[in-house]
Amino acid sequence: MVTALFAPHHFLMLPASCPMSLFKRSVVSEITNHLSVVLSTLIVVWLSVVLVRLLGEAAAGRIGADVVIGLAAFTTIAALPIILAVSIFIAVLTTISRNYRESEMVVWFSSGLSLLNWINPVLRVTIPVAIVIASLTLFGTPWANRQIGEYRARFELRSDLSKISPGQFLETEGGARVFFVEGPSVPNGPLGQVFMRIIDPDWHTLITASSADTVTEPNGDKFLVLGPGQRYDVKLGNSEMRLAKFDAFGARIESKDGENSLENARQRTLESRRARPTELLLTDKVPESLGQLMWRLAVPLAALNLALIAIPLGAANPRIGRSGDLLIAGLIAMLYLNLINISKGWIISSKLSFSVGVWLVHGVFALCTIGLLWHRLRVKPSKPPVVQSAT
Repeated sequence: MVTALFAPHHFLMLPASCPMSLFKRSVVSEITNHLSVVLSTLIVVWLSVVLVRLLGEAAAGRIGADVVIGLAAFTTIAALPIILAVSIFIAVLTTISRNYRESEMVVWFSSGLSLLNWINPVLRVTIPVAIVIASLTLFGTPWANRQIGEYRARFELRSDLSKISPGQFLETEGGARVFFVEGPSVPNGPLGQVFMRIIDPDWHTLITASSADTVTEPNGDKFLVLGPGQRYDVKLGNSEMRLAKFDAFGARIESKDGENSLENARQRTLESRRARPTELLLTDKVPESLGQLMWRLAVPLAALNLALIAIPLGAANPRIGRSGDLLIAGLIAMLYLNLINISKGWIISSKLSFSVGVWLVHGVFALCTIGLLWHRLRVKPSKPPVVQSAT
């Protein structure tokens, strides 16, 4: 069987498989283009939200300003599997809905193709994406979560003075100490005016000083030395108060065992199931580890299912509005991802076994995909004409 293409000055014979080949190439190219656009947009939006949140934490003194970029990068790596799964779903949905909207589907259907022929090119793009997602969930995301834990642990191990940024309030020890300092008047000079609030079990202390500097003794002890200032002590619960003026006031900065503390922080990070390596989850055999392992296996499978279910969801009548169909498609994707998290919680609480929870949600949505495809492919038989007898 051949297909003939006529040109004004020549006659060209092409095999019938050419429309199919052209169809696959155009679909794969369009889905890839949409995927790159959607992925870059979602990453920019995610980074904007994360940076705003981290900058707020840095302003409140909970993290250092020098680790904001690192934490934003690792947080994005940890969230990348979900972003990729949503991106491939939107890319396939957008491609199919555009073909319907611009009546290109009519051309493909006239060439003998159907919605089933979309499965092959869609999988050509989705399977590599699912492999990348699996690599991230099994190895990349746990590593990124461990780095986030170490970044925050290193900041907690700093001395109070090293956390202070001129012109910003800093809370330490759960709000028991509050610092505010002005910047140095000359580069590398002592800090400017200092304000400190210290809450002890019995006394409420306010300290103000005109300057502050650090002094290191020959034995390695470090002291914070405040310049001329005042100290106000108020006893909580009664009117007792003390006032003291000083020309110099020194406070020893407690040194912390950095190596041991950091190692303890790493151990605490590993106890978090989100940061625990996959090989350790396989050997734990506890509900918390099984729930996290289910989530890491579920996300790449969800990407495949979402890409396939986008095929029937994107099929819409171009003569009617498509806002309702796109809204339903978005709600279905959100429902899918939320059901995965619910299944994870049920496995952790031992309400659902791992052997069932690892495939239950995916099986249900695979059946939904088959049902929607059958509904889109179903051809209603034409009604026989009504013959009226002549009277």
